Amino acid sequence: MAEKTLSVAGRKCRAIINQGNGVPVVFLHGYSFTSDAWQRAGATELLKEKKVPFMALDMPYGAKSECQPRTRNVDANVAVVKEAVESVFTSAEPVLVGASMGGNIALHYAARYPVKGLLLLAPVRTLEPALLQAYANFKFPVRIIIGSEDRVASAEELRELAGKLPDAKLIVYENEGHVAYLGRPDKFRKDLMELYALSEQ
Repeated sequence: MAEKTLSVAGRKCRAIINQGNGVPVVFLHGYSFTSDAWQRAGATELLKEKKVPFMALDMPYGAKSECQPRTRNVDANVAVVKEAVESVFTSAEPVLVGASMGGNIALHYAARYPVKGLLLLAPVRTLEPALLQAYANFKFPVRIIIGSEDRVASAEELRELAGKLPDAKLIVYENEGHVAYLGRPDKFRKDLMELYALSEQ
């Protein structure tokens, strides 16, 4: 596991990378977080132990992330993910794990490029018209996690999202808020590995 600065899509972004064989996992943090969130959740250590390749990327939209210059433009953020995946894992199709705004970017990425699966943690703005047109083509497994006390993402919207995707399931973490994966890191890691196993089939 190594920390690097990637030059991608006209930006310089910090990344935590673990090389290996198999389907890579790409982590996209929420607006107020950095790639360190995945270390806090124990996800990077677990994948390293299991010899799963992964990249946790500091994203241009992050308020605290080490990625310059910053932008919240969706196309620019998707381009950063695409170039980062290509530069680190060449032609591999990743599993994307996106939290909040990272979940929105993961959906936009999957609408444009091949992926093996999506793990969405309280994603926001999931019913945008550009996304709705793409959802019928999402033939890969999708798991959507929300805390029962989330005041940012809408459980109603995420139920609707799950209903529009061919292979999706909504998982509710009871008594957790918007950052449910950090409140229940053990459950999050289990859900991550279950989705990863599906993506390898």
